[in-house]
Amino acid sequence: MAIPVGSKAPDFTLKSKQASGLVDVKLSNNFGKKNTVLLFFPAAFTGVCTQEMCNITGGLSDYAGLNAEVIAISVDTPFAQEAWAQKEKIGITLASDLNKEVIKKYGVVFPMLAGAGTPPRAPPSSLIRPASSNTASKPPHRKSCRTSTRSKPRWRS
Repeated sequence: MAIPVGSKAPDFTLKSKQASGLVDVKLSNNFGKKNTVLLFFPAAFTGVCTQEMCNITGGLSDYAGLNAEVIAISVDTPFAQEAWAQKEKIGITLASDLNKEVIKKYGVVFPMLAGAGTPPRAPPSSLIRPASSNTASKPPHRKSCRTSTRSKPRWRS
């Protein structure tokens, strides 16, 4: 079941593999401080997910300008996510929901893929808001973030 608009975003702590090792990514660290874009994706090393992450990576400065952090969540291991991010030059924080707890909390489980969904946004008040529809033309497929077009954030008030 999806989280109703206006509800408080469920907190979580997930692992992310960074250069310094495994680190905790805790949503509530952003509550009241910055906007957070949660981007759920089914799997690393897939063409569509790579394109999406590269497009978002290309627009990270636009998100930063909106005081927003992007956290991308999948059920891949943190080590697989790190290898994928290094190979494709993905600059987004990738968080591992290996036990599928967060995708269940957020109601984005897709049984055939183990987890998928759309990126709900959690503003500083930690309330769920709907994402605006994407009216921009779809960018061409890119093999890595080195050649990707950027995707600007679309906020709905």
